[in-house]
Amino acid sequence: MLPKLTPAAVLDILLVAFLIYEVLLLVRGRRAAHVLIGLAMLIGLYVLSILANLELLRTILSEAGPYLAFALIVLFQSEIRRTLARLGRSRFLSFGGRRQYRETIDEILLALSRLSQQQTGALIVLERDIGLRTFIESGVRINGALSRDLLLSIFQPGGALHDGAVIVQKDTIAAAACFLPLSMNPMVSRKLGTRHRAAIGITEESDCLAVVVSEETGKISVAAFGEIESELTLKRAEERMIRHFGWRKAEVAPPRAGAPEEFPVKAGPDEADWRDSR
Repeated sequence: MLPKLTPAAVLDILLVAFLIYEVLLLVRGRRAAHVLIGLAMLIGLYVLSILANLELLRTILSEAGPYLAFALIVLFQSEIRRTLARLGRSRFLSFGGRRQYRETIDEILLALSRLSQQQTGALIVLERDIGLRTFIESGVRINGALSRDLLLSIFQPGGALHDGAVIVQKDTIAAAACFLPLSMNPMVSRKLGTRHRAAIGITEESDCLAVVVSEETGKISVAAFGEIESELTLKRAEERMIRHFGWRKAEVAPPRAGAPEEFPVKAGPDEADWRDSR
């Protein structure tokens, strides 16, 4: 007789389905998928050894079971960390005050415009909910107010801080020349360079947004949640930043005096435009 389907049972099924869905999203297109397939084969062999009464094989697999659990934790440490971070993300964190936010975006866009024109390679990471302290400590501490001139000075070709990433916390450049993890996703195009792979890699491990300027073409790319959008206009890059941090057009203060006309933020809320892409 089948057990009675109660509201608690329904909730239990939905939660388990959600966890399975998150695991599938985690391993899709990654090397972890092959490890899980190998694990499934070992489980299949163990079941077969019981059914076929293969005592030697069953004993070996049963003895190796406890050690396998520790091996999986070591193998999947980055994936486990990414999943926990994914579950703990909040989409409602504001990015400073409205006026502060407008000025921050203006300064970044002005720097991107110059860097793109000069085909100067750059990687700028904007911190959101999940802290990037580990990566900040890998670089050179700046703790300076974010400005176009400071960004251009950091990414000046031949400069001591040119290589590596700049990490921005609200309206402050926390550090420069930071080392970021490269994406190991096999689905990422091999045509992408180190900066683009680093941008994808850091957004796989946290909820930050990474902006890249190609040194070869001067084209702008934006990465978030392990995915990258390439060959963006300045206007599109601005929209991605606003949307990523949960702002609507109507919530962002108008451009400050002296801001370039090519970066206007028009009033008028449009919920569909700013819905999170995920």
